[in-house]
Amino acid sequence: MKIDTVEAIPLAVPYRRPFAFASGVATRADHVLVRITTDDGRVGHGEAPPRPYTYGETAASIVAVVRDVFAPLLVGADPFARERLRADLARTVGNNAAKGAIDVALWDLAGQACGQPVHVLLGHAADDVAAAHMIGLGTPAQMVADAVEMCEHHGVEAFKVKVGRDLAHDMAAVRQLRRELGDSVELYADANRGWDADTAIVAARRLADFHVTMLEEPNPADDVLGRRRIVRESPIPIVGDESTITLGGVARSLLDGDAQAISVKVARTGFTDSAKIVGLCEGLGVTTVVGNQIDGMLGTVASTALACGQRALARHPVEVTNFLLMADDVLAEPPVIADGRAAARQAPGLGVAIDPDKLAHYRTDR
Repeated sequence: MKIDTVEAIPLAVPYRRPFAFASGVATRADHVLVRITTDDGRVGHGEAPPRPYTYGETAASIVAVVRDVFAPLLVGADPFARERLRADLARTVGNNAAKGAIDVALWDLAGQACGQPVHVLLGHAADDVAAAHMIGLGTPAQMVADAVEMCEHHGVEAFKVKVGRDLAHDMAAVRQLRRELGDSVELYADANRGWDADTAIVAARRLADFHVTMLEEPNPADDVLGRRRIVRESPIPIVGDESTITLGGVARSLLDGDAQAISVKVARTGFTDSAKIVGLCEGLGVTTVVGNQIDGMLGTVASTALACGQRALARHPVEVTNFLLMADDVLAEPPVIADGRAAARQAPGLGVAIDPDKLAHYRTDR
């Protein structure tokens, strides 16, 4: 089995409502579908959600680097040779979402060829996981309404709350969420680098009073001394996310005292590097959780597979609900969140099929 073609297809899918956070606002999914076809007719898929305000990638840059740089390295290669291909792609710096989508598509192909689901190839720690929902910035009433909808319709009992703007407004939202949802629901917070160090320290102490379990990316990571001061003074663990986007970056952050837990995202480290990060953290006794890059349906399926494959991830709620923000998508069969859980697909590979009519409708290159 050899790789025959590599495609990067830009998509534009509207959201049902905007999703706001401290570093930006998303109103539609300008994602890229990466499709790798082999000479025996198998097709592997990966989703690249660009976040230019976080990582610098755009849909156009992902399409260009996949088409012009990565495809020539991949065509003719063995899709099982992930380590060799990983080294070839690493010669081009950055472009994390593009590389992540390629890696996901390669694992999809490997699973199909082996007749096994990806989560089984990754370790088969579980067949389903608890789902966590990411609540975007809004008024306290809007944020509570979002959480209540997820509780009532999907049984979700874990929420990541976006904060990082005005401290009083943020605390009012968290206070109301805790009051409405009760003490049995898990809340953790994500500031997306929105506060300075002093504000973040005050916020961490107040969040602890509301039984918030973790605080993600409280301030800009290049404020190195400020971040370390937050870690020392916070009563709740500080989570590295967009400041820890590579295996080496995770190692440096943990050893330098910049974070106490790590959010792993398939969208930027694929399955291969995500599993390496989880192994590193497990060896150091550091918690890892699966984060969400406002993934579409394909990215959600991939995140669920990663979490079900790795024991260290399967024990924590997984951020896999935000595809519900999208008005539609290109998968023939959407993911399902039921009774607060997301199940890994049992078909070989990722177990996904693309709806050709929806792909034709939402692609932006034709």
